[in-house]
Amino acid sequence: MDQARTKTILDRYRDSTKLPRKYPDLHDHVLALAAADKLIVIDEPVNKDTEMHPLVRWQYRGGIEEKDRKAFLFTNPVDSKGKKYEHPVLIAGLAGSHDIYRVGFGKPLDQVGKIWVDALASPITPNVVTDAPCQEVVVEGDALDKPGMALDGLPVPISTPGWDNAPYLASAHYITADPDTGIQNVGNYRGQLKTRRRLGMNPSVELRAGIYAHWEKCRAKGVPLPCAVVLGCPPAISYAAVQKMPENLDEVAVAGGLVGSAINVVRAKTVPLMVPAEAEIVIEGFIDTRWLEPEAPFGESHGYVNLQEYNAFMDVTAITRRRNPILTSFISQVTPSESSVIRKVAMEPVFYNHLRNVLNIKGVKRVAMHEPLTSLYAVIAIQFARETPKSEVWRALTGASVLHRFAGKWIVAVDEDIDPDNADMIFWAMSYRCQPQHDLEVVPNKDPGHGPRGPLDNGETASVLINAMLKGTYSPVALPKREYMENAKALWERLGLPALKPQTPWHGYDLGHWPHTLEEQAQRATRGDYFLTGEEAEKRRRDDVKMNEPVTQPGDNKPPRDDH
Repeated sequence: MDQARTKTILDRYRDSTKLPRKYPDLHDHVLALAAADKLIVIDEPVNKDTEMHPLVRWQYRGGIEEKDRKAFLFTNPVDSKGKKYEHPVLIAGLAGSHDIYRVGFGKPLDQVGKIWVDALASPITPNVVTDAPCQEVVVEGDALDKPGMALDGLPVPISTPGWDNAPYLASAHYITADPDTGIQNVGNYRGQLKTRRRLGMNPSVELRAGIYAHWEKCRAKGVPLPCAVVLGCPPAISYAAVQKMPENLDEVAVAGGLVGSAINVVRAKTVPLMVPAEAEIVIEGFIDTRWLEPEAPFGESHGYVNLQEYNAFMDVTAITRRRNPILTSFISQVTPSESSVIRKVAMEPVFYNHLRNVLNIKGVKRVAMHEPLTSLYAVIAIQFARETPKSEVWRALTGASVLHRFAGKWIVAVDEDIDPDNADMIFWAMSYRCQPQHDLEVVPNKDPGHGPRGPLDNGETASVLINAMLKGTYSPVALPKREYMENAKALWERLGLPALKPQTPWHGYDLGHWPHTLEEQAQRATRGDYFLTGEEAEKRRRDDVKMNEPVTQPGDNKPPRDDH
């Protein structure tokens, strides 16, 4: 699409509201994505039921590098019956990549961890307003029964066509309140479009979500649970909504901590809840606490389809929105995906802070939660500084296993020369720096958490703790030294060969077992004087040793070089 048409489309999202705020809303974010060349605007008709999510999925399953992934804004959604929809759909717009997350967060990625820790410690109470953009258009009562005025007017995509049994809200932030304390909770859950005025929902029982606790309390009281579902809002709220937080924390207040300013909220029209004033679309209603009905199948973030089960549903009492709203939909299911990036960026710093600052384990350098296919929770790698005491390594492994109720089925300790984001390097360390009979512990009675339903889902799993660190000195990594690889790279580029994408490790480095004598011989070889080494070998012949017996070298080992 030409730039003029793109500009015309985006101009409609320039802020026209007068409500004071010190944080970006979703409209601001879309414009920022466009300015950063992280937005693809598609103005031709795209079928939300069969084409929209599969198209975006290709940038995660088609070999596109993470840095090249972009958000997609579909301005002309249609369905399989040819129906046209008024509102555009944004997919991969909040965390389609780390860089997209950075744009939405408004801070460099290396600052995100500290900001998250500070926001959790010092949330900012929301600011209550009476006139809000999210209520510029209000549809309630009998008006919801008119065609196109309720859920049937929303261009909700099908996330996994061919498996899902309906369009599902994928980035729906459900707001409920504890009926005893009044403290609100915001969580992200799927929502099945069932009828014009009935929305299915899955409270993620295995996650011990706040909404499920609220539902149970209302059920005991014999009353329905008031609920507001937010579709599109200031990015900070979305970043907070998807994280697992203590139930006494209001995620909107945490979002305020993230941006350093109180988030504007307004009272919903038909339910006793406060909703983000700059939300794009808000669905209000009551979740039935007596009846459950079939819901799903739906493709889940653990990479498998969640088959049909009995779940709750919400009767819609109102839909409010901006005059020009944008409907958001997370690209989820098989990871990497938007839903995994949005959790990874915040969860890794939380684990690091717990190990480093709460447990005071100073040897911890990084925590990495493996993303592709495992949805972050299954595999966690902890990188340690060289010569961290063994006792501290095991204390960190144990601490990581208990921080989160179900995260960490496999927790691996690695040295600082091992990139914890590189699964190949982790397997390398596990293969050659770990002896399972000495370096493996199993912690039983672990909650299975979020995963495919099966015969053992109601049972327990375990955490496997693996010390894959060096237990002494090792011989060097068998790649040319850095200087030779760098010189060769310069030659490669002079020859005009295809652009390189260096894979760690791309050069050899010392791991402590490298005698001075062997260093001298290696340097001699690069000068072409290797026959001298052959002559020395002749002088050291022996007839009292077995084949493959190591040669004891004169000279002490030198300390390992920190040049990797």
